[in-house]
Amino acid sequence: MTTPIRLGTRRSALAQAQSGHVATALERVTGRPVQLVPITSEGDTNRASLSEIGGQGIFATRLREALLSGECDFLVHSLKDLPTAIPAGLVIAATPPREDARDVVLTRDGIPLHELRSGSTVGTGAPRRIAQVRRRSPHAEVIDIRGNVDSRLARVTSGELDAVVLAAAGLSRLDARSPLRREELGLAEWPTAPGQGSLAVETTEDAPAELRAALAALDHGPTRLAITVERAILEGLDAGCQAPMAAHAVVEGTSVRVRTVVYSADGDRRIGLDVTEDLNGEYIRRNGSGNGADAADGADPVHAARELGLTVARRLLDQGAADLVSREHLSS
Repeated sequence: MTTPIRLGTRRSALAQAQSGHVATALERVTGRPVQLVPITSEGDTNRASLSEIGGQGIFATRLREALLSGECDFLVHSLKDLPTAIPAGLVIAATPPREDARDVVLTRDGIPLHELRSGSTVGTGAPRRIAQVRRRSPHAEVIDIRGNVDSRLARVTSGELDAVVLAAAGLSRLDARSPLRREELGLAEWPTAPGQGSLAVETTEDAPAELRAALAALDHGPTRLAITVERAILEGLDAGCQAPMAAHAVVEGTSVRVRTVVYSADGDRRIGLDVTEDLNGEYIRRNGSGNGADAADGADPVHAARELGLTVARRLLDQGAADLVSREHLSS
């Protein structure tokens, strides 16, 4: 009998749905069964506001402890919830193709977010979304909420809230059906969290070579480059993954375009950049990925992507971004 590969996942319906997609893909690669191992994280039991408890590892720490202790063989995370610092002994072995990275507003009657009447209630728990709602619909009241997708949708259906803001990728992975009306928010005007729509497949550095190779087969190069740029901006700002900032990168060939914005908590102020770079040998030579012909011919494009993200973060800081990222959102 073939020994199952054990996949550690949070217990939420969304986490298990997205882990199930990865499990199916890995079963096709290896011909071995993949067994889901549900693990309860702090984020699943602590119902306080994300803006109060912070996002640094709240959904990942317990899963990583389980992986390092041998309770499972690999993990699947929502990448936007993952701190930029990877613990010693662990490695992101794959980033599968990204789902829709946009946010979606759901309402009963289809009124666009910017047209909601004064006093309308909009539910979201993320500081970045709170700031964006306050910019887009300044007369609405933002309600800080937690809970799974179904419970959030139910609060609009019941009339308790007039709208909620959710990730399009989560709705897609859950195949969530609802009578509510959807408004997709364009990434040019409403960029989302670094890594939104992406998954991170994580294992140990000393995992069997066969497993590492199988997981690597799930990796999608353009997704990895894009999320590397986005997360390097977050890292360079020295901000936690619940900071009121957004970054979205698009890769076409060797070219990367990244739109990034840092918001004040009230949404009144913002600092943004829209940058396009070609991650070829010339960029690598200019940004310290190596030297001479080796830099042009054989340098790691992921390294160049990270350097681009860090450069963008420095430009944001030079323009005053540190004044907008409040101290409670800074990483320790």
